[in-house]
Amino acid sequence: MNNRENMLFLVKFTYMKKFETSHKTVLGLFLILGMIASVACSKSDTSNTMGGTDGPGANEVFIQGMNFSPSSITVTAGTKITWTNKDAVAHTVTSSTGLFDSGSMPTNGTFSFTFADAGTYAYKCTFHPSMVASVTVK
Repeated sequence: MNNRENMLFLVKFTYMKKFETSHKTVLGLFLILGMIASVACSKSDTSNTMGGTDGPGANEVFIQGMNFSPSSITVTAGTKITWTNKDAVAHTVTSSTGLFDSGSMPTNGTFSFTFADAGTYAYKCTFHPSMVASVTVK
């Protein structure tokens, strides 16, 4: 090899090393960004709901995942039930007999009703009629 060939070899070798290093750096950055995105997008709660609690407390009903939760609840006369809309869409809490009606409830909206008399009270969401539930008062 003469000087010119040696010089050309060194230039090619240096260029390839720089390319290999920058290629590894870019690949490494993509891997790190992918891991960050994966962790940031994963949640332990897989339902399509809003809000920050695991479930309703005593005398509470959550509207979440296009359902009333719980779908049936039993209380004593004089108990106030509070419904909270945890979904990203509006819902209603509407008695089948017209005894109570929340009107349109936005996300995180609440509605309360006190049940004075014993009986079973069916209700639904007027926007989503397949969403039905009941309150039993003893």
